[in-house]
Amino acid sequence: MRFLIILIFLIFNSFAIEASDIKNLVINKDLKKYEDLTFLDDQNNQIDLSDYKGNLILLNFWATWCAPCKEEMPSLDLLQNQENLDKLKIFPINVGQDNLENSLKFFEDLKIKNLKIYFDSPITLAKKFGLRGIPTSIIFNKDGLEFARIIGSIDFDDQKFIDWLAKYN
Repeated sequence: MRFLIILIFLIFNSFAIEASDIKNLVINKDLKKYEDLTFLDDQNNQIDLSDYKGNLILLNFWATWCAPCKEEMPSLDLLQNQENLDKLKIFPINVGQDNLENSLKFFEDLKIKNLKIYFDSPITLAKKFGLRGIPTSIIFNKDGLEFARIIGSIDFDDQKFIDWLAKYN
């Protein structure tokens, strides 16, 4: 019995250390539930996040004028193709009021191949989530509950981050 308690302690401790070693990652103490999370695709069609329950979801809020967004976007593009993250759906949502043409040029200049462009809806997710700046990424578990945020830029190609995220896939 003592061995089991020590083992559980070590497992939880290693998880906490691993997550705390990831720059700008904030793990929620309590899961957060939101209603009516919608945004727009590049054809102005409404996307409802509840349609993606059962998947690990990463919403990344960005703008073309944001230098840290430009820096992290290529690694976010690579994250979409990680084999051990096959249940991950990434939605990069432009909140900078950029038009489609400027957004496409941004993706083209950065050679983004695996991601689609999405836009914040007039209801604005940015307000609903209380974003203080960009880039910000919000991560939802398979039940559609927010369990973590990345406040600021991050290297999404960092193996520590990929391994941590894969635990939720």
